[in-house]
Order: sequence, then structure tokens, then C-alpha cells
Amino acid sequence: MTISQLFDIANLFVLPFWALIILLPNWKITRRIMESYIPFLPLAGAYLYLFITSITPENAQALSNPQLADIARFFADEKAAATGWIHFLVMDLFVGRWIYWEGQKTGIWTIHSLVLCLFAGPMGVLSHILTDWITKAIFPKSQANETVKSPEQTVSSTGS
Repeated sequence: MTISQLFDIANLFVLPFWALIILLPNWKITRRIMESYIPFLPLAGAYLYLFITSITPENAQALSNPQLADIARFFADEKAAATGWIHFLVMDLFVGRWIYWEGQKTGIWTIHSLVLCLFAGPMGVLSHILTDWITKAIFPKSQANETVKSPEQTVSSTGS
């Protein structure tokens, strides 16, 4: 498999998960899938493979004390760029999952934040934080109505 093919597969791989949390957030299957960390394993595996195979002694030296010019040279390599992109895919989906569970737990509207997170992760996080603050300011009592427990809450409440 070429780097380009792995890049294309990783891009396509995340789309069903985003579609589920954006378009069908309350569907039982969406909740079940998003309870799991399994969606992250193939992406993390692809990232790990690319990371290990793209690091050379010279790159490791440059990245140990990063300077902007060194980072730019590193990402000029196609394998390094694919590694960075898959890093974004994994982290954005993980943050999207967190936003999704926060919305399920609190009832706060998350579609706009999830769409932003899909295309520009940090903007989605900022959007969610602002939406949460505004919702709490306007409807302070509505935060007490938990609709669904996140997987983390389920584990902690069962004592496991």
C-alpha cells in the first residue's frame, strides 16, 4: 500500500463516525459505536506505522528541539505530511467524540461544534465551550438534566 492510498483510506475511514455523531446523534447504534475506542485503533495504528517509518536520525534530532524551519522541512516529505494529517484525523475525531458525549450528557446542542471540529478541530472545541457557557448562562437549571451517561461516567459509576 502506498502512502497516498493510506492517506486516502484514513480520510474515508473517519467519515462514517462523523456522519453518525452529526446526523444521528441519538441513534442507539451511534451511542454504542462512540462508547468504544475501537474506531481510533486503526487510525492510531496507521499513525504509529507512518511515524516510525518517517523518523530518521536527522528528523529525530531536529524534532527534539523544534524550530519552525525544521518542522517545515520535515513536513515537506510526503510520508511526514501524511503522518501529521492522520494525527489531525485521530485527534479531531477524539475531540469530536468528547463534544458528542458532552452534548448527550447535558442536552447542549452540538451539531455546529461537531461540524467545525471535523473541518477545523480547535474551532469546534472553542464553539462547544462557548455554546456550553452561553447555554449555562441562559438556562442554568437545564444542566441538571443528564440524558445519557458517557462511557467514562459509566465506568466510574460502576466502580470499575
